[in-house]
Amino acid sequence: MMSFGERFRVTVFGTSHGPEVGVTVLGVPEGTPIDLIGIQSDLDRRRPVGRRLATKRQEEDVLVVESGYREGRSDGSLFRAHVRNEDVRREPYDRIADTPRPGHADYPARVRFGAGADLSGGGIFSGRMTVGLVIAGGIARSMLAPLGIEVVAFTRSIGGVEATVSEDQPPAQLRHVTAQNEVATPDPEVAGKMEEAILDARRDGDSVGGVIEVRASGVPVGLGEPFFDSLESVLAHAWFAIPAVKAVEFGAGFAAARMRGSEHNDPFVWAEGRVRTTSNHAGGILGGLATGMPLVARLTIKPTSSIARPQQTVNLATHAPATLVVTGRHDPCIVPRAVVVVESVTAFVLADLALRGGFVR
Repeated sequence: MMSFGERFRVTVFGTSHGPEVGVTVLGVPEGTPIDLIGIQSDLDRRRPVGRRLATKRQEEDVLVVESGYREGRSDGSLFRAHVRNEDVRREPYDRIADTPRPGHADYPARVRFGAGADLSGGGIFSGRMTVGLVIAGGIARSMLAPLGIEVVAFTRSIGGVEATVSEDQPPAQLRHVTAQNEVATPDPEVAGKMEEAILDARRDGDSVGGVIEVRASGVPVGLGEPFFDSLESVLAHAWFAIPAVKAVEFGAGFAAARMRGSEHNDPFVWAEGRVRTTSNHAGGILGGLATGMPLVARLTIKPTSSIARPQQTVNLATHAPATLVVTGRHDPCIVPRAVVVVESVTAFVLADLALRGGFVR
């Protein structure tokens, strides 16, 4: 299924090298503001054009709204929007159709869907499909704003180069500083080193990964559901749909394995007219429900699979070993472009849970 959400239902459609990619969103309350300029701005953050560290695929990604929108607001019906795929080149993929690319979904997808499956540019498994996620996230932000919820993501590390970011840095400031460099980090001291790590990988015909941190402030206490649809469960489910996400941690995350309970537990206090905790090792979630502290999580993004170095594979037609060099236009690091995708997915998950919990009507 290419749909997600119970009350805020997001369905992506299209393929990387088909005519278009887009999204339908069911469940947007009538009268919800839809900021098309803001959504286009987010799409521009995702697109590679103008980025010296990204793929050379030239897509304008102009938002086209087909339904569900009237005079700046949702009309309560199904929202549908897309962008055109204009810079499409199928030939490089046709030449390697029988030799699955290491790190890509080519082999399991061919077994599952057959030799006729359209895997040009990755097909439905491509990062190109995240266009729809960004559009849906833009709508969700408008639903979250009246609740005081603000979501911001940024690059925490690339290729082992780590950013230093204060836990108390306001979301608006994080967003402003992040926009000042191409790697989308709020630490200007390491931005140049991150860029150099990407360029070094590109010069070697290789790629590099990193970590994206996402924070959501203003999440109301109790948002989420117990057990299977816990706040962590639903967020992780949606985040793992983003191509290249390989690990997720909340709060202290994997470091909790090295802590004692007396260290990991967040003490409660009364401060600023409400219950707070003096630390946030839980990442703003207890029992699957929001605690009112900032939601904090980190996502590991693997190195881009398409690299220009010889790799071992198998010819599926002859079963003979083969050596593959992937040609074409590929990002040496997708972390910076994925930041807005992580923000968007986080926003529409929170919107769905807010509708389910009665926080939005």
